[in-house]
Amino acid sequence: MPVTVKTVESRKDLRAFVKFPLKLYKDCPYYVPSLFFDEMSSLDMDKNPMGKYAKFEKYLAYNEKGEIVGRVAAIINEIANRDWNHAEVRFGWMDFIDDKEVSKALIEAVVAFGKKHGMTQISGPLGFTDFDNEGCVVEGFDDISSFNLKYNFPYYKDHLEALGFGKVNDWLEYRIFVPEQVPEKVSRAAALVQERYGLHIRKITKREVKKEGYGRKIFDLINRTYCHLFDFTVLPDEVIDSYVDTYLGLVDLRYITLIEDAEGKLVAVSLTMPSIARAAQKGGGYLFPLGWWYLLKSTYIKHEDGLELLMIAVDPDYRNRGVHSIIFNELIPMLIEGGFKYGESNAEMETNNAIQNIWNLYQKEFKRRRRVYGKDI
Repeated sequence: MPVTVKTVESRKDLRAFVKFPLKLYKDCPYYVPSLFFDEMSSLDMDKNPMGKYAKFEKYLAYNEKGEIVGRVAAIINEIANRDWNHAEVRFGWMDFIDDKEVSKALIEAVVAFGKKHGMTQISGPLGFTDFDNEGCVVEGFDDISSFNLKYNFPYYKDHLEALGFGKVNDWLEYRIFVPEQVPEKVSRAAALVQERYGLHIRKITKREVKKEGYGRKIFDLINRTYCHLFDFTVLPDEVIDSYVDTYLGLVDLRYITLIEDAEGKLVAVSLTMPSIARAAQKGGGYLFPLGWWYLLKSTYIKHEDGLELLMIAVDPDYRNRGVHSIIFNELIPMLIEGGFKYGESNAEMETNNAIQNIWNLYQKEFKRRRRVYGKDI
């Protein structure tokens, strides 16, 4: 099929870029749309503070009838390239119909952008930072996606491999079932660790998140915890401030657990939230006319069965000291009382044995594998 790839230049083009997956996945029960307003802001470099630290271009693919048949973003993350000592152009926000001429044309546009700026490698799917969607689903296609981790059709994998891409990194996702009570091993460990290291649980208010700097403290801890993991982007202060407003300003703070030492230093944080996957499906990715109500209801009024286990970050100085037991000793009774049946893990590196060992304490089932692909250009 003849394919024409054009650069996204206007606001109209950007809206078409963001809306394309809604058409592509309209009959797929497993796809959960992103929020339209959030995607528009993320992809507008005048609004996304990562624009200061990245080169960026967006492309749409059209067939001979002038219909959109694919999209992709080309990203050069200057922070990650500096810290990881590579010359990588990333591809992200990539969606396309099942036609290999379309996927080939999109990747060729990204490669051309990368070579223009001196890049020697291409990797993806990746975003600006690790808080954007990452990875192509390569296993586990028959279950609904979580809100924060996007679904893709099985043919994406075949297209990328046909284009010469190979595995760079894999993440695993699990469904962890809420136990009837806190395992005795966990409660004992929590008491012991709290006493030994002088730790205590801290719950925060929305005022403390912004006015007293706890939002900044949380993301500073995330930077320290994850900076050694695959292609992680250490977040600059202005990006942190944007994420504090975007994420911590909207979530139910009851499900955020902080752990501090005797001097008030933040040493661990757990970020969780009631799932809004089916609420986002009902709203079609839009807040109006009723999308806002579905999201509000799932977050604060009548939640879904699942909870999204977004992140656990533990200060490197406290790694392998059982600090996670304090988090789960506090979280599990809340989940039992709230009637949650399971938690959806975030995407976790397959080599991250520490987090896998934590989940081994609970009943779990494998849900999905996603992959970042790469090759030289």
